[in-house]
Amino acid sequence: MADEELHKKINELSDEQRDLRAKVASGEVDSETGQTRLKGIEVELDRLWDLVRQRDAKREFGQNPNEATERPADVVEDYLS
Repeated sequence: MADEELHKKINELSDEQRDLRAKVASGEVDSETGQTRLKGIEVELDRLWDLVRQRDAKREFGQNPNEATERPADVVEDYLS
C-alpha cells in the first residue's frame, strides 16, 4: 500500500471513529455496538500506523518501503506487553 493510500485510509477511519463516538454519546448507536466497532477501528488504526512507521524506517535506512508488511493485530496490539 502506498503512503498516500495509507494516510487516506487512516483519515477515513479517524473520521468514522469521531462520528461513531458522537453517535454513541447521543444515543443514536447503542453503546455495546458502538464500543465493538470502535475497538475494531482502533486496532485497524494501530496496524496502519505500525505500517507507516515500518515504511518510514525502511526509507530512512535506504531500504525499499514497499517491503514493509502489515502485521497481525495480535502482534501490534501486544507490542508493549
